[in-house]
Amino acid sequence: MASTPDLEDGLTDYERLREENIRRNGAMLASVRRKADELSAAIRSANPKRGRGRPPGQSGKKPCMKPDPPASSIVLRSSGLSPAYLSSSLASSILGAASSSPAEGKTRADDFDAGKELVLKPAHVRRVVTSRVLSMRVLPLVDRTVVAAGDKFGNIGFWDVDGVSEDQDGDGAGVLYRYLPHKSGVAAIVAHQAAPQKIYSCSYQGEICLMDFEKENFNMIHLCESPVYSLCQAQNRARCLYFGDGNGDLTLFDERVGKVSTKWNVHDKRINSIDFHPENTHMLATSSRDRTACIWDVRSMKMKEPDSLKVFKLDGPVQSAYFSHRGCMLAITSLHGTVRVFSMDDFDKSHEHNQAGSLLHKFKVIWGWNDTDLYVGNKNKAIDIISVDVNDSGLSARNNTCLWSEYMTYVPCQLSAHPYKVGHLACANCRGKVFLWTSA
Repeated sequence: MASTPDLEDGLTDYERLREENIRRNGAMLASVRRKADELSAAIRSANPKRGRGRPPGQSGKKPCMKPDPPASSIVLRSSGLSPAYLSSSLASSILGAASSSPAEGKTRADDFDAGKELVLKPAHVRRVVTSRVLSMRVLPLVDRTVVAAGDKFGNIGFWDVDGVSEDQDGDGAGVLYRYLPHKSGVAAIVAHQAAPQKIYSCSYQGEICLMDFEKENFNMIHLCESPVYSLCQAQNRARCLYFGDGNGDLTLFDERVGKVSTKWNVHDKRINSIDFHPENTHMLATSSRDRTACIWDVRSMKMKEPDSLKVFKLDGPVQSAYFSHRGCMLAITSLHGTVRVFSMDDFDKSHEHNQAGSLLHKFKVIWGWNDTDLYVGNKNKAIDIISVDVNDSGLSARNNTCLWSEYMTYVPCQLSAHPYKVGHLACANCRGKVFLWTSA
């Protein structure tokens, strides 16, 4: 039930809380900017030859590695629980955008035609990390586009597309920041819409890290005994992390108290994806190499041999299981290039779409900004748009169109849609490059 306005100031409880968050973030942002100004002044005094306005940690020389564009922050490594510090410039950008981001809800566009409206501009191609991108996320910021990408060596790069730097070399839009928080491949990156300034990531060495832009540092908050392959946040609890490991265990880690709350053995092999239903906050879907995808009710899951609401069996390892924008459908991707779409109202209404001819074996299909369009990269250095139709006889799907550009010179293996900016679709490849498609 929606909150009613208070008679004194005419604001609802939610609006009052949002105003307080904006005020608090504004105060923190002012503090961050003061620190950045003081540090920049100290650096210029110590080295008069350093260019004005350059973010801390960046030398006056361009890096020798080409064609990499210059990163705008020093490469840091987290050691145990000791904090490694983040760039004040990036923190300032994210905190400023976070203060205007809503606590809940995503932008919806039922009539958006990606095939006609999306374009790739030359300036929207950047090498964000140095090697193959294993995970990527467009951060949930209403008024800004920041792409986070993790590679196989443990680097996480941030591309602030809207950022401006005096050192801009004309090689692309925005500013780059790069860090080294993990010791191995970054399997997943997540950020909650209610707290986009806190970014969590996991690795194949079992590390779970928090990059906190309010405190300007990152820490390893948990270390698992086995690799972590998937990570997700509860819809209504930003600091409750659900992660899946190589043994098929689903674990709930409460970051508020810094310990594991519950663990369930839900699959026989590693868990490749975890996704919460956008409206039923107690419902989640998992996918696994054991050739199944499952839907669970976290309220009734038993620690030993938990019962699922539904089990979907496929002919090969399952790469992903994601709910559509409103949760009306579930799309499941198999290792063999098959995409199966199920109606959440009636599981008997389903459609199997074969992408085996063009789909790479580790690709994951994602939903866009409606319950109609699915996006997936193909071997031809393009993005397929699969359109799902619902009719009286069930579901059907077809390749509606294909996004192709001369500037996308590699196969796009990771995709992420901006949750608030319709028509901002990021994809990444095995060479560390990120391509940002935008509305024409």
